[in-house]
Amino acid sequence: MRPDAVQLFLNPTAGRGRAGTRKARIYELLTASGAPVEVMESRDVGDLESQVLAAATAGAQTIVVAGGDGSVHEAANGIMRAGGEAALGVVPSGTGNDFAKASDIPLDWERATRQLATRIRAQEQSRIVDIGRMNGRYFANGAGIGFDARVTQIARSYRVPIGDLVYLLAIFRGMLEGIATPHMRLTSDAGTRDGPVTLANIANGPWVGGMFHIAPMADNTDGAFDLVIAAPVSRLRILSLIPKLLSGKHVGEKEVSCERVTRVVVESDEAIPSHLDGEVQPFQRRFDIDLLPGALRLL
Repeated sequence: MRPDAVQLFLNPTAGRGRAGTRKARIYELLTASGAPVEVMESRDVGDLESQVLAAATAGAQTIVVAGGDGSVHEAANGIMRAGGEAALGVVPSGTGNDFAKASDIPLDWERATRQLATRIRAQEQSRIVDIGRMNGRYFANGAGIGFDARVTQIARSYRVPIGDLVYLLAIFRGMLEGIATPHMRLTSDAGTRDGPVTLANIANGPWVGGMFHIAPMADNTDGAFDLVIAAPVSRLRILSLIPKLLSGKHVGEKEVSCERVTRVVVESDEAIPSHLDGEVQPFQRRFDIDLLPGALRLL
């Protein structure tokens, strides 16, 4: 590995296989930066993270990942585990691309790649973003606990090529299976809340699932999370809230509270689901979440 090279990590299965078909063109566009480009492909879950960790530990300074939010999640963990010195470039090639939206990265993958090549050539970076950490793992866009994690788990089980709509389908299935409202104790710098909760979303960026504007006020450069909590709601009430959730107009509804925080501890009476950047985590009863301001450099 050449430390001065652009290290391109590609998840060929991202975006229902779209990322894999774009490899040659992404490589071609990145070479316009004038720097050598070395390409590595992930083969399984966790493989991309291990590859990025190895490259960053060996001194790589420019890491580009072509994939979706899951690929960004693994790349961010690899970089942070290596000390956080490498800069990250993203070529959006996934289903939701929530992190790209939050970071003003063009969703047109060719435009995003050309922009990266220009910045690499000029040795520029676009922004420095905050990173979250939950129980020792990092997240770039957000963490979800409760119903939205269950929806994510259901959505990941589908293989139908319907894009973001898979999350709507997962919501309906989750409602049919029953909406759990576990007792949670949430302690943050905004105070303590104790009682049944449908979901708690710790947002670093404003979008989840590609289409849900969960925290319209969130900004991944502002040094704070936006903690969105939903009280117990009926199936019928969820149906009425979905259009508002798509547009970000759910904020202010009586069942929804939003607080700016930098640290959250969530304790549940039972093991419950969670996700980080859409990646499903093992069921747990305690979640220690904190913010690392300005921890990741973006190209």
